[in-house]
Amino acid sequence: MIIIGLTGGIASGKSTVARMLEEKGALLLDADFIAREVVLPGKPAWREIRDWLGPSITGPGGAIDRARLGKLIFSDPAARERLNGIVHPRVMETFITRTEEIRRRHPDAVVVYDGPLLIEAKMDRMVDLGVLVYAAEEIQLARLQSRDKLTAAEALSRLRAQMPLAEKRAYADVIIDNSGSLAENRSQLESFWKNPVSYAKLRAHEPKAELGC
Repeated sequence: MIIIGLTGGIASGKSTVARMLEEKGALLLDADFIAREVVLPGKPAWREIRDWLGPSITGPGGAIDRARLGKLIFSDPAARERLNGIVHPRVMETFITRTEEIRRRHPDAVVVYDGPLLIEAKMDRMVDLGVLVYAAEEIQLARLQSRDKLTAAEALSRLRAQMPLAEKRAYADVIIDNSGSLAENRSQLESFWKNPVSYAKLRAHEPKAELGC
């Protein structure tokens, strides 16, 4: 089994690459989906968040108000760090459990762990191959404003809340440059998918692979 750690930044195109890999037959573990699971009403992380921020952070049915929580963590680094400390350990536990389940049932599988905070949470150490979906900052900002209907200041604030992609490049074994078209993105992925095992050897002292067109 090969575990690919897929990461990127907001509006970098990471989710698009994840879907392409899934179409190729990879089994996807989505960190955002798992993060939503671990904060469902009644879960330990949900109780911690509610105790910390009060009942007003929940909406109808007791679910965490994600929009309100998002505004808080994008504007307050200390709050963001505290939230990550609550959620990330549970996400990691779930990732390990599900990975072992896949290993038992599908020992030859290619597993893609799609995690925007893969590097920040140090989960890049738990994968066989780190893949970064990269886009230039100005492209991220333009996509983010268009997609989420944000002002330039709002988009920049959200981008600044994350580790810059330029810094993440140093941690990646393979870099897929998504600054261009969807067709260019797919071409790079096709090149990588031909033999992901060969790229996994890059962790053994070989330079990272740049797949940009």
